[in-house]
Amino acid sequence: MIFGLRGFRGGLFAASIMVAMPVAVTVAGTLVSSTAMAQTAASIAVEGNRRVDVDTIRSYFRPGPSGRLDQGSIDDGLKMLIETGLFQDVKINQAGGRLVVSVIENPVIGRVAFEGNKKVKDDQLNAEVQSKARGTLSRPMVQADAQRISEIYRRSGRYDVSVVPEIIEQPNNRVDLIFTINEGAKTGVKSIEFIGNNYYSSYRLKDVIKTRESNFLSFLGSGDIYDPDRVEADRDLIRRYYLKNGFADVQVVAALTEYDPGQKGFLVTFKIEEGQQYRVANVDFTSTIPNFDPRSLSSFSRVGVGSLYNAEALEKSVEEMQIEMSRRGYAFAVVRPRGDRNFEAHTVSIGYSVEEGPRVYIERINVRGNTRTRDYVIRREFDLSEGDAYNRALVDRAERRLKNLDFFKSVKITTEPGSSADRVILAVDLEEKSTGDFSISGGYSTTDGALGEVSVSERNFLGRGLFAKASVQYGQYARGYSLSFVEPYLLDYRVALGLDFFYREQLSNQYISYNTKTMGFSPRLGFQLREDLALQLRYSIFQQEISLPAQLANCNNLPGSPQATNTPGQLNQLNGLGFVDAGNVNTWGCYADGESSLPVRRELANGKALTSMLGYTLNYNTLDNNKNPTDGLFIEFKQDYAGVGGDVSYLKTTVDAKYYTPLVADIVGLLRVQGGMLNNVGKDIRMLDHFQMGPNLVRGFAQNGIGPRDVSYVALGSYGDALGGTKYWGASAELQMPFWFLPKEVGIKGALYADAGGLWDYQGPTTWAATGEVQSFKAGATNVGCVPASQTSVGNCSGMTYDDGNQVRSSVGVGLIWQSPFGPLRFDYAVPLTKGTYDRVQQFRFGGGTSF
Repeated sequence: MIFGLRGFRGGLFAASIMVAMPVAVTVAGTLVSSTAMAQTAASIAVEGNRRVDVDTIRSYFRPGPSGRLDQGSIDDGLKMLIETGLFQDVKINQAGGRLVVSVIENPVIGRVAFEGNKKVKDDQLNAEVQSKARGTLSRPMVQADAQRISEIYRRSGRYDVSVVPEIIEQPNNRVDLIFTINEGAKTGVKSIEFIGNNYYSSYRLKDVIKTRESNFLSFLGSGDIYDPDRVEADRDLIRRYYLKNGFADVQVVAALTEYDPGQKGFLVTFKIEEGQQYRVANVDFTSTIPNFDPRSLSSFSRVGVGSLYNAEALEKSVEEMQIEMSRRGYAFAVVRPRGDRNFEAHTVSIGYSVEEGPRVYIERINVRGNTRTRDYVIRREFDLSEGDAYNRALVDRAERRLKNLDFFKSVKITTEPGSSADRVILAVDLEEKSTGDFSISGGYSTTDGALGEVSVSERNFLGRGLFAKASVQYGQYARGYSLSFVEPYLLDYRVALGLDFFYREQLSNQYISYNTKTMGFSPRLGFQLREDLALQLRYSIFQQEISLPAQLANCNNLPGSPQATNTPGQLNQLNGLGFVDAGNVNTWGCYADGESSLPVRRELANGKALTSMLGYTLNYNTLDNNKNPTDGLFIEFKQDYAGVGGDVSYLKTTVDAKYYTPLVADIVGLLRVQGGMLNNVGKDIRMLDHFQMGPNLVRGFAQNGIGPRDVSYVALGSYGDALGGTKYWGASAELQMPFWFLPKEVGIKGALYADAGGLWDYQGPTTWAATGEVQSFKAGATNVGCVPASQTSVGNCSGMTYDDGNQVRSSVGVGLIWQSPFGPLRFDYAVPLTKGTYDRVQQFRFGGGTSF
């Protein structure tokens, strides 16, 4: 570090010391016997001191064994004076038979200031430096402070930082200490390379680690900033990834980092020794506990004969077995795994050995570092408490649960000796982090148009581990707000209680002719049955109201209307919205100008409908990554029964299964099947409760573009709303592949897919004798539509013509998937191969969103 001195003429003073020789000291050029020195410390003269008391300085000189000041005691006193840091210069001399200590005191710091720091606040820097206002200036300490400041910036990825301390002299031996900081730009990771990876490509391994390469969008994240701790953690992530996939001998030998001045960034290289991939040859169980059958634990083993060796599954198996042993009363039992390799056959034999462990009890659980989070929020993550038998598997599980809470930057559980040999203390060390989020989200899709959302959420509300969120949405066709609250431990049981209040408004658009308003409340209970299996029970009650936009609720073709004066027998368009038969002034038909499909008008006449519904969801999830999966299975089974009071009654069942598997050259295969059924239970099913399908079933079709549709007006050149169906099925096959010519960190990949599916069996209203509405006719045809009775006096509303062919819809297409910093985006272009007569096609589709 470089010191800049303002006002110091002489620069930096070094401690100039004149020390007596073993038998004599030099005084004015004359050798004087050591016996002529001061006899005691009290006879020492002190010069130059201003703030430090004379007796304080003398106290550092203590007589030797003879009771007098000898050469050793003088040397020790001189050394201790220098180490105090109070003095710039210390000299020892002899004058008139007395020992004279001459000192020049260090100046006092008037203030400590920082200049040039924009990324790190003054408060954070003040907390790190040892030089303080009203303290004594110590130049070695100033140098150390400059190093500390540089280290703070390096931890945030700014390795080009420079810190120059400047000392400005003030009157009365006071100085101002100013650290001038040139923060420099963030030092990114310019390249990540892997050496020795033969089985997995570098492209695949970059998905495993947290460090990212710098690119043009890196300013939106921090994964590309060089962090030596993160690089070291990446070594472990790579090792665990290989161990999970059968490579029992893998070693990540080194993570080499090198700063490249030309690129102004770091080059990171991971050196890997993969070894061989092993499969499980057999699984064996042994026990040293009398009268215990170890085979009874076989159902808890997650590794099976013939499968790839999986160290992660083996760890979880051991954990579950130890927990099961505790439940059976073997509190001190220990399950030890063993793996015997056959290097020639590339197999491993797994053995579980059940033994009686040492009898150790938990004396105390000490929680440290939680300044906001309540103690009980932390302690309830433990399945053991004070006085219980010590169980390492349960301790590891508690540590994992605490990390998954996402309340803390770091979690570490260690053991400390207790009051006796069979007692142990658990020390839980935590570092808290911010748990509140404020987000502004925006998105656009070809279906929903533009949509914006503002939300405020807190994951650790009031430090009690509660989740609370309030959000407001506003868009072209969808608006609303919602309030959510989750208590993860209901009545101190591991059951999550959720409460949701919502209001949604869906506006008419090119896919539907009507508006809906829905307001409701839904409590739910969540149970984590296993790490891969979850159950949710819920109750929902909501009120739904339907309405028509103005252009569909102003039937204006009255007899004698100026628009209805064309030649008899000829169809004429009114205002570009509707059709009438000008040849019969008493039978006026309204469509698109005062008309919608019969089921819509029926719901409009019925008014608001209340739905009271019970349901559950069973979720099975073994995906390796929920956001960007490459391997695993996801199955969701849902059932909802409406009819617990309310105005509607039905049973709705759906299933959705997705299977991901890695293929060759980083290509991932996806197979998806889905299906659903809606059953009538006592009451007629409304059109609004039917399944509505489009690109969510078969891509290449518009929203609500598949399935039964009102075609009463097809003779007039158009047709009505999608009616939906009570049964559907769908199947998709997709290949997702990276663009190898693009940097991995850009997050773009392509997709090729084929979809097939069907929606059929409309069971909603098809006839209606409505009060206040009558039927009008077109010459030579029937069922043109219904109009308010005040506008004509002919006929009754009695029927609807609709198409309900159970046809297979299919398509093929290509897609572009971007895991962007703005959120997930997807572009699809699909071409339908087979379709229904009245299906609506939409070949291009785009959707996405962001939070910032």
